Amino acid sequence: MVRDYRTPVDGLPPVTNSPQAVSTAVAALKAGSGPVAVDAERASGFRYGQDAYLIQLRRHGAGTVLIDPVTAGDLGELAGVLNGPEWVLHAADQDLPCLAELGLRPTALFDTELAARLLGRTHVGLGAVAEETLGLRLAKDHAAADWSVRPLPESWLVYAALDVELLVPLREALGEELTAAGKSEWAAQEFEFVRTRPPRPVKIDPWRKTPRAGHAVRSRRSLAVLRELWTAREQLAIEMDRSPSKILPHHALVAAAVARPASRRKLAALKEFSSRQTRQHMEVWWRALERAMALPEDELPPLHAPLPDGELPRPRSWARHHAQAAEALEVVRLTVRERAEEIRVPQELLLAPDTQRHLAWQIGEERSARGRADISTDALAARLEDLDARPWQIEQAAPRLSQALAAGA
Repeated sequence: MVRDYRTPVDGLPPVTNSPQAVSTAVAALKAGSGPVAVDAERASGFRYGQDAYLIQLRRHGAGTVLIDPVTAGDLGELAGVLNGPEWVLHAADQDLPCLAELGLRPTALFDTELAARLLGRTHVGLGAVAEETLGLRLAKDHAAADWSVRPLPESWLVYAALDVELLVPLREALGEELTAAGKSEWAAQEFEFVRTRPPRPVKIDPWRKTPRAGHAVRSRRSLAVLRELWTAREQLAIEMDRSPSKILPHHALVAAAVARPASRRKLAALKEFSSRQTRQHMEVWWRALERAMALPEDELPPLHAPLPDGELPRPRSWARHHAQAAEALEVVRLTVRERAEEIRVPQELLLAPDTQRHLAWQIGEERSARGRADISTDALAARLEDLDARPWQIEQAAPRLSQALAAGA
């Protein structure tokens, strides 16, 4: 039987929004015991970047703490008390970067979403996991809210408090399930990988990832328009601290890149540039378009982005130019999928798609150059370790991959 869980058990705590209030919260957390439930709310889709606008903490004996990082001042004292106890988060990779920006970093981690995925759960959102595991239904009414607004509505704060209230009980229940399934060590390795993973590298030519641009923008001149408009929008978004798509929608960038209007009037005539928000910055858009149209041919961006170091060509092109790698990738993907089904984990968690591609590429290129590749279990284990696979992944995948690749050779 599932019951609704809509009210914080200890009542709604006040927002910790000053240095003095932070000191009081730190003292309470220090006096508490056990792991600390942690969550953060951002203003994705409203503000530029992924800053935290509310931090939720809960620890046995301390209750729930809601911290406003905008007004709370320096959080060094808080970082000190959080440096030691295990953090319990749901989908930790989403919140750890914005918390690290504030100087808050865990020394130990339990991720309830990752735990649910390792247990083969179909639905792994916090609400679904809480309902299936604890029989409690959380409201998810404000997940996409603009958490930068002040003051925060009481109903939002209730939602935020509830998000950490069940994390420690979930950690205990899921931990028991992982042990029973023989997956507790797998989980520990995954949690540590998430905790210690370095920031993702900066993307090359991020403007090329504009939605729907890939199929619509087909000339170098149009790509230049897209790049200049994207860059102008990005600079404006930083200055205004607003989400770029709120200033100029993605489809407007693409429309201008395709049409390449020859005058301000023609740019303003595009229906994608008709909103009041877009027209406020029409001079910015026109100057960006002018810059793109004035570029000499040899300064136009290439039709295809250069590959960053370590990045592979798209697999769909392998069959034409790298047949051995394409054949190896087919075997790798099938083998990983079959093994993942047997041990009841998502195939991308058993072996990340990028790891699968790099493994197949190595084997294919060696077979193409030398007629053979070492695909023994030990050799594959070494390859996977170099590709940052965890020991449990190597143990589960390498023997099967060795057999399958040998059979398909």
